[in-house]
Amino acid sequence: MSASLIASFAASALGAAAPIALAALGGLYTAAAGSLSVAIEGSILVGAFAAASIGSASGSLELGLLGGALGGALLAATVAGAANKLRADVFVAGLAANMLAGGAVSALSQSFFGTKGVLPSDALGRGAAHSGSGGFSFLGQGSAFLVLAAAAAILAIMYATSVFGLRLKASGQGSEAARAAGIEPDRYRFVAHLVAGAAAGLAGAYMACTVAAFVPGMSAGRGWIALAAIYLGGRKPAGITLSCLLFGSLFALSNLLQGLRGQVAENAELLQAMPYLASALAFILWKRRGRKAARRKGAMGESS
Repeated sequence: MSASLIASFAASALGAAAPIALAALGGLYTAAAGSLSVAIEGSILVGAFAAASIGSASGSLELGLLGGALGGALLAATVAGAANKLRADVFVAGLAANMLAGGAVSALSQSFFGTKGVLPSDALGRGAAHSGSGGFSFLGQGSAFLVLAAAAAILAIMYATSVFGLRLKASGQGSEAARAAGIEPDRYRFVAHLVAGAAAGLAGAYMACTVAAFVPGMSAGRGWIALAAIYLGGRKPAGITLSCLLFGSLFALSNLLQGLRGQVAENAELLQAMPYLASALAFILWKRRGRKAARRKGAMGESS
């Protein structure tokens, strides 16, 4: 395998893993707070649309990225409000938000831009990969990748070392215990949802940058893969990052083999399902491990 092919594969894997990792690290906050949101998928889609819309209107890459984060956070706020204020089931609220995202994006795109299809944005294209000496380049990644990497690093550090991270985890241990320690769990859960939504929205904005446009359905299950990465990575930032690199490598392998000729290329479409099959397997293994832990706990309770 040539050095250029290895570099191309590494860049593709890194580019595919980055938005999943950021979304997963954001979702980790809701998991730690005991209010796991499944609306990451919808926030990615809304973030991509908001970034393309604002980037196209303003001509600014920075405003486009910021708009993507705010768009994702806005959708997450609806889930947090339903779960915390209305006491709705957070899983059901997240599913509803995912369905709302697709319909809302389609309606807004038709109303403001006269199309339900691709929405191009040259401003976002400036944040994509480039080889010029005037911009950031790491394995061919552009400046939007740098923003994404910085955001992911901040989330990981805050979760592991900050007072906010410690209180967030305490909120997930139980409402009564948290309140006894002077912590208001609903407040931290609400903030956790906002963090998850903003992270997923920024991930969607990055995806829009890579194609300089919003494409309907471009989230394509990345939010669900991010959820799988949370548990496959043991709910730890380092483990989540490694899990996302695995998923990114599977995406890159699929893209690589699609460019080959012969029998491999004919069956390459099967490889497109590999990241999704891996995420389903991660959920199954996590559920199985949870059941084993529950049985061991029950056995210990009976023996005592």
